[in-house]
Amino acid sequence: MSALKKILRTGFEHVEDWFDVVFGAKWNPLYQLGALGWFYYWIVVISGIYLYIFFDTGVTQAYKSLEYLTHEQWYAGGIMRSLHRYASDALVVMMMVHLLREFAMDRFRSVRWFAWVTGVPMLWMVFAAGISGYWMVWDQLAQYIAITTAELFDSLPFFGEAIARNFLTDAKLSGRFFTLMVFMHIALPLFLLFIMWIHIQRHASPKVNPPKGLAVGTFCMLLILSFIKPALSQPPADLSIVPTTVNLDWFYMPLYPLLDNVSGITVWIVLVGATALLMMMPWMPPGKRVPVAVVNLDNCNGCSRCAADCPFGAISMEPRSDGSAYEQEAVVNTSHCTSCGICVASCPTATPFRTKTELSPGIELPENKIKELREKTIAASNKLIGGDRVIVYGCDNSLNPAEMSDTKVGVVTMPCIGMLPPSFIDFVLSRKLADGVFLTGCREGDCSFRLGIKWTDARIAGEREPHIRKRVNQERIGKYWAGLTRSKEFFKELTAFRMRLNKLSPMQTESRNDTKENSEKVDA
Repeated sequence: MSALKKILRTGFEHVEDWFDVVFGAKWNPLYQLGALGWFYYWIVVISGIYLYIFFDTGVTQAYKSLEYLTHEQWYAGGIMRSLHRYASDALVVMMMVHLLREFAMDRFRSVRWFAWVTGVPMLWMVFAAGISGYWMVWDQLAQYIAITTAELFDSLPFFGEAIARNFLTDAKLSGRFFTLMVFMHIALPLFLLFIMWIHIQRHASPKVNPPKGLAVGTFCMLLILSFIKPALSQPPADLSIVPTTVNLDWFYMPLYPLLDNVSGITVWIVLVGATALLMMMPWMPPGKRVPVAVVNLDNCNGCSRCAADCPFGAISMEPRSDGSAYEQEAVVNTSHCTSCGICVASCPTATPFRTKTELSPGIELPENKIKELREKTIAASNKLIGGDRVIVYGCDNSLNPAEMSDTKVGVVTMPCIGMLPPSFIDFVLSRKLADGVFLTGCREGDCSFRLGIKWTDARIAGEREPHIRKRVNQERIGKYWAGLTRSKEFFKELTAFRMRLNKLSPMQTESRNDTKENSEKVDA
C-alpha cells in the first residue's frame, strides 16, 4: 500500500509540475479539487433551477419541454442545459481525482478519517442525482436507463412486484413517474449539500471557492463547450421498441453496459463491496497515532493564537481551570489533532532565546519539543564551515534531509514547516549559527497540513503573529517549496541563495548586551 501511494504521489507531483507552468501554483487545478467541486455543484444547481422553471412533468410533455429549451430557446435554455450537463460531468471528474489524490498523499488515515468517510456517500448521491436527471428527459437513452435500472433493483429480494413491469407499454406509464423523478433530482442535491457541509466541518478556514481567475477560466471553458457541442436529446422514448443504439454519458453510466452481461445481484455485490472497502480504507492499516499537542498552563496566557492557526479546528479556548488571572486557556481536542505542530509556532513563548528558565512553551508536541528543535539547530550549525553556511528547515513530507546535508548546509526537519517559530530564524542569524536560513516543505498551495506554508509565509512577511522581527535581514532568508519530486530545482535555488549570501556584507554579531536584553524580555 505504501509503495502504491508513493508511485501515485510521484505521478501527481510530476503532473502538477506541468500545471504549475501553465496555471501557476495559485491556480493549479490539482491544488483546488475540492473548491472546484463546490464551484461545479453551484453551476449545476443554478442551471438546474432555470431548467426546472420550463420543465413539464407529463409523459410526453417532458421531452417536448426540453426540446423547446434546446432548440427554440437555445440562447438561454439550451446553454443552461449544456452547462448543467458538462458541470455535472466535471463534478464527477473532480470528485474521483480528489479521492485518488487524497489517497496518494495519505491524507485520510488516523484522525483525518472523517473527511474520507463522509466523502464516500457523496459518490452515491452524485451518481444517483445524475442518473435521475437523464431519466427525466425521457428519450431513448432515458428509456434504456429506466428499464436497466428497474431490472437492477428487481434483482434484490425486497420488492413484491417487479418495477420493470411499469415500462412494458406507454399506457402503464403516468405523469406521477416524472413527478417522482423531479422530487429525487431535487432532493438528492439538497441532501448532498448537507453532506458536503459536514465533510468540511473538521477543517478551519475550508477552501470552498477556487481562485477567481480559475473559476472564471473554468466557467468560460464550460460555456464555450456548451456553444460548440450543445447537449441534445436522443429520439423520444417508445416502449414498443427496443433502442439499438444509445450514446451513454460515460462519466455517470460506466456500469450500465456491464448489466447487459452480468446478473444484477453480481453488480450489487461489486457496488456494496467497493463502497465498504472505501469506507474501511482509513483503517487498512490504521495510520500511526502520534502524540497530540499538549498545553502547559504555566506558560499559556490564553492569547488564542494557537486556536486561530490550527488547520483542523482541534483547539478551543475554554474558561481558565488553574485559578490563573488569565481568563482563557487552550484545550486540545485529541480526536481532531493531527500533531502537525502549527500551533506551536503560533505560541509567543515558543522562542529559542529563553535561557533563564526551561524552554517549555504554552503548547507543544511531546515527540517534537521546541527545546529539542533548538538543540538540533545548534547541532546542525556546529558542523558548518565557510562564509555561506545555511540552516535548512524542512518538513517530514518533503525532500530527504540526507540529500541536503554537507559542510555548508545543516538540515533540521519537523512534522510541518508551519511548526517553525519565526524567532528561530532570528536566533540562527543573530547568534551567527549560520549565514542564512532556507525554508522548504510541501508544494506551494498544497501543504500536507493545509495551512503550514500559508502561515509561515505570512509570519515572515509580518502579516501574521507571531511575525519575524524587523531587525532580521530578509535577504538572509530563502525558501523553495519543493514537495517530494523537485529536488533538482531545490538544489538550484539553494545554490543561488548561497551565492547571494557571499555577496552580502559580513554579518554583525549580536552584542552581549543585546543578548542579555533579549533573554530578559523572553523570561519576563
